[in-house]
Amino acid sequence: MSRILPIVLCGGSGTRLWPLSRKTLPKQFAPLLGDKSLLQLTLERLRLLSTDVMCVAAEEHRFLVQETTQAAGVGGSQLLEPSARNTAAAMAAAALLAEPGQLLLFAPADHHIPDPDKLAATVRSGVAAAQAGYIVTFGVVPTFPSAGYGYIRQGAPLEGSAGEQGARRVDAFLEKPAADRAAQMILAGGHFWNAGIFLVQAQVLLSALAQHAPDILESCRRATARPTRDGDFIRMDRAAFESCRSQSIDYAVLEKSEQVAVVPFEGVWSDVGSWNAVAALHPCDEQHNRISGNGFAIDATRTFIHAPTRPVVALGTRDLLIVDTPDALLVAHSDNAEQVKDAVSLLTTRGRSQATRHRRVPRPWGAYDSVDDGERFAVKRLTVKPGAKLALRMHHHRAEHWVVVKGAAQVLCDGTATLVRENESIYIPPGTVYQLGNPGKTVLEIIEVQTGGYLGEDDVVRFEEGSEPDSTQAAAQRLIA
Repeated sequence: MSRILPIVLCGGSGTRLWPLSRKTLPKQFAPLLGDKSLLQLTLERLRLLSTDVMCVAAEEHRFLVQETTQAAGVGGSQLLEPSARNTAAAMAAAALLAEPGQLLLFAPADHHIPDPDKLAATVRSGVAAAQAGYIVTFGVVPTFPSAGYGYIRQGAPLEGSAGEQGARRVDAFLEKPAADRAAQMILAGGHFWNAGIFLVQAQVLLSALAQHAPDILESCRRATARPTRDGDFIRMDRAAFESCRSQSIDYAVLEKSEQVAVVPFEGVWSDVGSWNAVAALHPCDEQHNRISGNGFAIDATRTFIHAPTRPVVALGTRDLLIVDTPDALLVAHSDNAEQVKDAVSLLTTRGRSQATRHRRVPRPWGAYDSVDDGERFAVKRLTVKPGAKLALRMHHHRAEHWVVVKGAAQVLCDGTATLVRENESIYIPPGTVYQLGNPGKTVLEIIEVQTGGYLGEDDVVRFEEGSEPDSTQAAAQRLIA
């Protein structure tokens, strides 16, 4: 069996799952099922095929992906997109960086497939067709006439060994149909939901792009001509990649190519595209209520509650979706689940930050949570990973007061290193060159109180290694040591 390299496509904004999914934390990174994100579940599934995985992700999400790959127990690299350009460009860039004969399995990061063994077996059954020069897609056997999914209509079986495992030619890709048309297709048989999972040799995909979307291929070829590598991160040329037009692989290649095959997948699958879909992933009680977290339903029917932190009580409700987060609450009728994106648009036009940003912001060293803010003050909770440190920095307009609530902090202030223990505090005046580090083996937690006339996140000067004063550099070395 040829080695398969899974490539996880981590793009997408996921506005239909607001307020949990936002631009800074799209649905693939949000903990939708227990404490695991859809990306982590995807990586754990693909681990059955390979522990070496490439993720194609936005530059701003690179640390979220890095954190998740570590939690999932997989290694590999991240191909960073300077801007979103849809699946055709993402797949083209990944294929250009692979060996020509490498089998690439492209999979979305935000789908739910609870039977990883069945998926792995289905993917392996498509290897012969992929090696024979086909782009192999995996069609989900439909369980109901959905008008929300695209469909694949199968054609004749492939010839020879390529068709031994049930692979057939794709006769057509069909747009999302009306409900009655979807019912007709299911009754007719031979139609599958399009899950957007593809197995293909790198050279086969590149040849198809050269034939059907040469402009996309050329832009990506220029973007990947001289990639830069920083640890696990692979960066492309920004200008070249951003010159690429945005189009899905379905429209750019698959609907035009005659070398596309389909292998049926008979397992459970969901694209988790709405809060109704999320609700369906949870068990229901006798009144058909579904609860995630700290939700309570009293005399309620067909109500979904997502309450990861504080208690949320639904009393006498019917057919509601209730989604709670620390800084925004959604209450919607289940019939209006597809209109959540309109709420995001409204909040965006009103200039509300909750439309796109969460309170908690991940950073390579850990995260910060904006607890409270007002005139001339802001309160944050910092968590710093064991052995991690913030970059050496300075603020012009704000002072910072830190109280260590868990662990011990090593703090560098204008060349003087200090160890600040639990229940101790330290004051960082404006204009101080400072650095925070966690020398311990557990997570460091700090309550930070900012004061001053301007508290914007852009009031920061970060120093590159070697650019700070000699005394500060020497103390920084002692701090790191």
